Amino acid sequence: MRRSLPDIDTFVHGIRSADRALLGQAITLVESAREDRQAMAREIIARLHSDLPGDTFRVAVTGAPGAGKSTFIEALGMHLVAQGKRVAVLAIDPSSAMSGGSILGDKTRMEQLSATEMAFIRPSPSGDSLGGVARKTREAMVLVEAAGFDTVIVETVGVGQSEIAAQRMTDLFLLLLIPGAGDELQGIKRGIVEMADILVVNKADGDRVKLANQARAHYLNATHLLPMKPSGWAPEVLSCSALENRGVPEVWQRMEAFKAQVQDNGWFQENRRQQARYWLEDTLDAGLKDLFYQHPEVKARLAALEPEVLAGRISAIDAAMQVLAAFKKGL
Repeated sequence: MRRSLPDIDTFVHGIRSADRALLGQAITLVESAREDRQAMAREIIARLHSDLPGDTFRVAVTGAPGAGKSTFIEALGMHLVAQGKRVAVLAIDPSSAMSGGSILGDKTRMEQLSATEMAFIRPSPSGDSLGGVARKTREAMVLVEAAGFDTVIVETVGVGQSEIAAQRMTDLFLLLLIPGAGDELQGIKRGIVEMADILVVNKADGDRVKLANQARAHYLNATHLLPMKPSGWAPEVLSCSALENRGVPEVWQRMEAFKAQVQDNGWFQENRRQQARYWLEDTLDAGLKDLFYQHPEVKARLAALEPEVLAGRISAIDAAMQVLAAFKKGL
């Protein structure tokens, strides 16, 4: 027999009291495909949203596969926990729909961090589009912040559009790099480098220290050519060994310096307003898409026209225009 869900009041009070079980259940509601569960999640978020702390620190950590994101996040998380901070790790991983499972945020790869009550690690939901995963990550962010986690780390796969989604929901964008590998080998696009507030050459240990220093110098020269960011922050390039826990505290110091500067010059607050606008627009886009595909006229026209497109008797553009016309007519 399936256990009944707690009511909304229980969820709200439990999350505010940092009840990890109820927090996990609430995020499961966010990730659910069932409309009744999603409606519950929306009500919980609405109740919690009004009294969220405004000074949490939202950090995006990205980098190509093999850059050591999980090791770095665990080392950084343990450093923050030692300072009394509460850390939540969320993931944006639309690629899991293809791979059959999440390649990010795996608790088994952050054993120390996941074992502490001061941290909360949540892998991304699998089998969803980028837009869906990003929306669910935003909603999960509200829940973990309401539960008192003051530092939220959003981990991304590091090779596609998920970086833009991550930047639009965080305060600081940190790019992890590998010593001895050029941009083309790392799968890092120039645009992602331009997005970064802090670049960190990881794995600066053993016989890779010299390569790490060379990579740091290379990226330092490259960042000097980039235009000034709206935040007024000049990107910094650092190096560390997350595996040996060297350089990680220094990275955090610069992250704190970034936060202090953008809070002082007003960019922190302006960026948060932009994040709210992106969330509004993305939610409207998703709602309109659902409304469109559930419309009976759209369903009927699609069912009739799709075989014609597949058979080559009508172009995809013409079919789309007919479906859109049917939708407009049915409004």
